[in-house]
Amino acid sequence: MANQLLRMTKVRQIFKLHAAGKTKLQISQQTRCSRNTVKKYLRIYQSLEMRSEDIERMNNYQLSELFCVDDREPNEKAKALMLLLPEIEKALKRRGMTRTEQWHQYLKKHPDGFKFTRFCCILNRYLNQTRPVMHIEHKAGDKMFIDFAGQKMFYWDMETGEKIEVEIFASILGCSQLVYVEAVASQKKEDLIRACEHAIQFYGGVPCAIVPDNLRSAVTKSSRYEPTLNETFEDFADHYGMSVLPARAYRPRDKAHVENIVKILYSKIYIHLDQIKFYSINQINEAIMPELEALNNRLLTGRDYSRRQQFEEIERTALKPLPHYTYQFKHQYICTVMKNGHVRLAADKHYYSVPYQLIGKKVKLLYSDTTVEIFYDYDCVAMHSRSVRPHQYTTVKEHLASTHRFMSEWSAQKFIDDANSIHEDVATYITKVIQSRPHPEAAYKSCLGILNLARKVGSERLINACRRALHFGVYGYYQIDAILQKKLDQVQVEEKEDGVIKLHHNIRGSNYYQ
Repeated sequence: MANQLLRMTKVRQIFKLHAAGKTKLQISQQTRCSRNTVKKYLRIYQSLEMRSEDIERMNNYQLSELFCVDDREPNEKAKALMLLLPEIEKALKRRGMTRTEQWHQYLKKHPDGFKFTRFCCILNRYLNQTRPVMHIEHKAGDKMFIDFAGQKMFYWDMETGEKIEVEIFASILGCSQLVYVEAVASQKKEDLIRACEHAIQFYGGVPCAIVPDNLRSAVTKSSRYEPTLNETFEDFADHYGMSVLPARAYRPRDKAHVENIVKILYSKIYIHLDQIKFYSINQINEAIMPELEALNNRLLTGRDYSRRQQFEEIERTALKPLPHYTYQFKHQYICTVMKNGHVRLAADKHYYSVPYQLIGKKVKLLYSDTTVEIFYDYDCVAMHSRSVRPHQYTTVKEHLASTHRFMSEWSAQKFIDDANSIHEDVATYITKVIQSRPHPEAAYKSCLGILNLARKVGSERLINACRRALHFGVYGYYQIDAILQKKLDQVQVEEKEDGVIKLHHNIRGSNYYQ
């Protein structure tokens, strides 16, 4: 082919023959290159003023940098277009701008310019030089790339006859290129996390990192330098010990593997399923699995091995082992701690305690099917087993203030036991106080007040006061307090004799009323 660049082995041969004193004609005959080609390389060699020893020390890459040049000079028409290429590249980044539109604008400036095909050829050459692609060698067990296919699949609802679209999730391991595909209901974080977990279980191990696109369910806020991850997705990755490395926005080459596999899905899986009528998402997934296995077991283009073979030989042992427990998806809920030191989980209408110091503060609840975790400033301040009983309380005593904690321990038996530790007559009186109320809790504060009087007047006086009150059948805090204030506990109670009241000067008698 005309102007085709020579291999470096042949270039070295030209220089060796030249150093041996061979003429250009002899070099041309022995290397089977045209004399003009020999002249071109010798001209470059002489202009560089290099010795044959210098050529021998250089490797093929260094040699190609010096001698693999295209000496075809662009004509005036090409030079004029090349001056416009930077401006055209910027214009093509605008939304809606096309190459056809740029070609028409180019022809307005240069009516005798290139046709559209040649215009695109020169433009592509320029773009490839300014935007080079880096080839990345992926390590075994290093990364798992994930994405959703652009084209959806669907099934028919048997009850309503409605056509329901589903998303197609795809993941691929960077090294072995083993693929996993699953149909999910949506791109929400619940479905994304569940699909990622199924992919990890399909591979039988955990990669070091997961590379998602800038989905809202994985990346809350994209950034070129420090993207903000979705907390739930980050929690899922932490559970499996993976790092999350989001691809740059609008940079599909960052995850070229999964972008390419999505295209393969259309030709290897979609085409076989398009003619099948599905009635549930499970039917779609059942139909995908045989096609997926066929894809993974098919030999790679130009290779004598398949994705599955490469995975089993290289990558399976490099993956980290699966944890003992699967990830439990957690919902988020923001609420304010109430004055009683509890928060209300609206989903169940149930109340959970938090440390009383957080009363009035905003806290975050992360709840799964079995647990409720409460966070304040990224610290877990409480954890409870989830209860679905509405309008009930789950309380940890250590969370309550000292006064609240004491009140939470109140019971009829507690007050009777405390009174019995003073004297059995006090316990008898406390029992009578509780029994005199329509509801036991109505007597708790009275009992507390009576027992606290022991600290003020001493246990002996309280015992005597309770005996006197029992004698007269009066039950309550104010009755005991009055007896103590008037020091009646120190006055001996006169006993009744067979129900007959003794006569004394204060009794008027029956004659008084005649």
